[in-house]
Amino acid sequence: MQLEITGHHLEVTDSMSTYIREKSDRLRRHFDQVMNIHFILEVEKQRHKAEATLHVSGNHIFADAHSDDMYAAIDSLTDKLDRQIVKHKEKLKSHHRQEAVQVAAAVSAD
Repeated sequence: MQLEITGHHLEVTDSMSTYIREKSDRLRRHFDQVMNIHFILEVEKQRHKAEATLHVSGNHIFADAHSDDMYAAIDSLTDKLDRQIVKHKEKLKSHHRQEAVQVAAAVSAD
């Protein structure tokens, strides 16, 4: 997995990049087929913004978060991405086998 971190109007410190790497490991725990992640950290006056784009097989997942603190924005962003990854993973999972087993069980019960 490739991880790219960009800062707009902000210098990305080592502690920020380490924090993002730790949070991105959590995303990989739920879905290991993430090809690359691009984080963009931005400061607009007193508002901190974090956004990310994940490239997974056959899809792009985007999320952003705003907060007064950059670390809080990163936390919120990774929570949003985590929910979207779980949703994407459930869509990929085939449910046809379960339906076939249920139909076979209903037929044999008759």
